[in-house]
Amino acid sequence: MLFSSIPFLYYFLPIVLALYFIVPKKFKNLVLLLSSLFFYFWGEKTYTLVMLGVSVINYIAGLIIDKKRGTILAKIALISSIIVSIGTLGLFKYADFFISNINAIFRSDIGLLKIIMPIGISFYTFQILSYTIDLYNNKAKVQKNMLNFITYVTLFPQLIAGPIVRYVDVEKELEDRTHSIDKTAQGIGRFIIGLAKKVLISNTLYEFIEISKTTEDSSVLFMWLYAFAYALHIYFDFSGYSDMAIGLGKIFGFNFMENFNYPYISKSITEFWRRWHISLGSWFRDYVYIPLGGNRVSKIKWLRNILIVWALTGFWHGADWSFILWGLMFGLLLLIEKMVIGKNIEKVPTFLSWAYTMFFVLISWVLFDSANLELALERLKVMFGFGSVSIITSETLYYLRSYLVIFIISIISATPLVKNLILKIKEKEAGKKIINVLEPIIYAMLLVIITAYLIDGSFNPFIYFRF
Repeated sequence: MLFSSIPFLYYFLPIVLALYFIVPKKFKNLVLLLSSLFFYFWGEKTYTLVMLGVSVINYIAGLIIDKKRGTILAKIALISSIIVSIGTLGLFKYADFFISNINAIFRSDIGLLKIIMPIGISFYTFQILSYTIDLYNNKAKVQKNMLNFITYVTLFPQLIAGPIVRYVDVEKELEDRTHSIDKTAQGIGRFIIGLAKKVLISNTLYEFIEISKTTEDSSVLFMWLYAFAYALHIYFDFSGYSDMAIGLGKIFGFNFMENFNYPYISKSITEFWRRWHISLGSWFRDYVYIPLGGNRVSKIKWLRNILIVWALTGFWHGADWSFILWGLMFGLLLLIEKMVIGKNIEKVPTFLSWAYTMFFVLISWVLFDSANLELALERLKVMFGFGSVSIITSETLYYLRSYLVIFIISIISATPLVKNLILKIKEKEAGKKIINVLEPIIYAMLLVIITAYLIDGSFNPFIYFRF
């Protein structure tokens, strides 16, 4: 079930909210659990049992870690948790990748499993691991209530595509959380903004992307516009989902971490990754990079740690060498910034440092969106004018004019300009009153427009569902 769908918006969500706020406090987690399981079962009937099975195994592992703390049994329980969680992820997501590479290297003919990957497995696996690892390291308290633990794993607002919510960040709210009209209003507003990002901006940009991939009259400018459109599309798609998840979390009394902070205003690759998919970056930092030694080791080991983290970051996104190279590309760029450029990048004019960052980000998205390395190279060749390609064509200008408005809206919306303007207006009492009156009206209008788009049946799936 998609957040950006009529069944979710006008059937599932109203019923869940009504039940949630009607039942006594002690039954609220039960309502969330049952509704989350139904939400997941809607799209993943068989794999709901996989998610439940992994959750129960890790719940038991947590009990053993806590009861046998300081003994070999606790370590065995942690290792078992990691093996089961990563093993399940590896089976469904990476088995065919490894088989294909073994066949290519040894010229064998092992049959591919062709298993369909469960939606959201990359996200809930990392959430589960954050619990058992933090519990083992005494950073979290054991959850003895199985219902509460499975509620944490399956919580539908962020189950499918994040943000990756760590157990330590919500362990208190699982037991006791506050609800208020103000918090609910904030949640509704945040949800509608995310919905608008997805339906009105991301989906419209996807139309241009599809045209750019199927046209026979490609040009250098067209391919750059494709890269530009894809960069905006994936940002509004993923950040839109995160906004919806954070908004729903607020309505149900949870405070999920921010996942995006206007990444396209970054003036370095380092800054970009502080602003993009924040929950994933911090997860790899705390559970992979630091345990490997971080930067408190020899330079050779530090280089190793950086490259391991970024190879894994790419691999997390997809079972293909193009994703691994995508991750390593960012790893190398970060190493260059840290070891060669250093603080000199701060002395470069802002526009130039921003242009440098966006150049490599756009190149990276071409690699990211390509099904294989061959296709990525073909697209990059066109972008840089290799071969008999035109710089610009009449078709390119036609589509540029057709989508110019959405490009302008996307660019403005990808910056904090509107947010800063609203905050500036709110500094004065009169401005604050005007904004408070206009906000619910604008949200209501947006919801009506979004509903019309959804009824029309435009493209809808979230891009990060496949990761």
